[in-house]
Amino acid sequence: MKIKIIYVYDAFCGWCYGFSRVIKECYENHKNDFDFEVISGGMMTGEKVGSVNQVAPFIKTSYHNVEEVSGVKFGDAYLRHLEEGTFILDSVPPSIALSVLKSLKPDLSIPFIHDLQQSIYFEGKDPNDSSLYRYLSVNFGIDPDEFERKMGEDEFREAAYYDFALAKQLKVESFPAVLMQMSETSFYLIAKGYTDSDTLELRIRNVLKESAN
Repeated sequence: MKIKIIYVYDAFCGWCYGFSRVIKECYENHKNDFDFEVISGGMMTGEKVGSVNQVAPFIKTSYHNVEEVSGVKFGDAYLRHLEEGTFILDSVPPSIALSVLKSLKPDLSIPFIHDLQQSIYFEGKDPNDSSLYRYLSVNFGIDPDEFERKMGEDEFREAAYYDFALAKQLKVESFPAVLMQMSETSFYLIAKGYTDSDTLELRIRNVLKESAN
């Protein structure tokens, strides 16, 4: 099998937004060398779904740490949502969207989630609103009516929940996380939490070196 980079993320993970440029750069550098797969972690599901004020008021200040460490900027439109505190955090809709994208253009999963998080955290778009996914689908050359229709189908909701279960099976409990799969049974954890590009590249080289011995 071809070596695979598995990225476990969640659309509502601020640190994943901070890491989005790093993983996109990794994808651009290695898309001809490795397969890439994105798995939705399901951070805000079940009892954890709710408004910012209800379930995650801490993010009103913790985003500063993400900016400081990663260099990304959270946009004014998103920060206004945070201040109001009514923005609903629910990982299921963006995870369904990723499942739809993977069924149509799996090779573009990394650019898709990069643009999705950019839309949420910089432009302040609402991931519970279908217009966001219509907008993204057009950018990826997909018919927006088809994309929206598929998001309403049970198959893709089930695929999103399968991703959540797969993340647990891979023993990923926090995001972002990147694994390198060398064979059916051989996985290396090469990023846990925010990791810069140089460190990620070094770890990829080390795994390749180790597996060559």
